[in-house]
Amino acid sequence: EVIMVSKVPIVADRIRKVPRHFSWIDHRLVRDRHIENCSHQAAALYLFLVTVGDAKGLSYYSDKSIIKYLSMDQNTLNDAKSSLICIELIAWQKPLYQVLSLDRPEREKQAPRLKMDHPLSLGDILEMAREGTS
Repeated sequence: EVIMVSKVPIVADRIRKVPRHFSWIDHRLVRDRHIENCSHQAAALYLFLVTVGDAKGLSYYSDKSIIKYLSMDQNTLNDAKSSLICIELIAWQKPLYQVLSLDRPEREKQAPRLKMDHPLSLGDILEMAREGTS
């Protein structure tokens, strides 16, 4: 018999819960296609941070240490870090990294952000207004 563990995200902080001394990678990283937005360097940094993070996804590894462990230079690390921040897989405030939950806060589920890859047509704007999206 398979027992499913219920996961309840903490909305404000998006903190993940993992068993003691166990790191994991959420299957949604692949299933929800987050991994497709990662360079090899960004994926390596993400794997490193998931591995070294505590139960809340927090770690204090310095750039110097990460560069050493991942055989990266500073520019590559900066690009990987910026990429992961941009796609909301990690947060960083020197000296702290946080691997974020893939669960979106309720407020984002209710009011999705616009992705402005291209200019909106008048038809797009009217459709959004009709659907109540902003």
